[in-house]
Amino acid sequence: MEIEQTLKYSENHEWVRVERNLAVIGMTDFAQEELGTIVFVELPEVGDLLKAGEPFGSMESIKTVSEMYAPLSGKVVDINRKLQKDPGAINIAPYEGGWMIVIEVADDAELEQLWDYDKYQDTYIRS
Repeated sequence: MEIEQTLKYSENHEWVRVERNLAVIGMTDFAQEELGTIVFVELPEVGDLLKAGEPFGSMESIKTVSEMYAPLSGKVVDINRKLQKDPGAINIAPYEGGWMIVIEVADDAELEQLWDYDKYQDTYIRS
């Protein structure tokens, strides 16, 4: 199981990579392993406004259907359209080709609420 040290994490298993005022968001390797093979992903539309802690889409695996929660508030500026045809990209490369959305961050203070590598690992991996 892979955890990237340079990323931020939400308690709902989304990872966040901040690039200037943009945040690339995806699902953690831990979460995709728990879900199993992902067969469908529903993402928001470009231009949608997200609020931290609220659902922004859903994911269906061979085991279950799960909502995905926005780790930050902001405007969706890009989505990974590849996931519409190949949702299993999340299983193969959750931190690279399996990213889900990019948002323009609305409130930098929300970044402080995200977990670092150590907290995510201590909470979900080492427990």
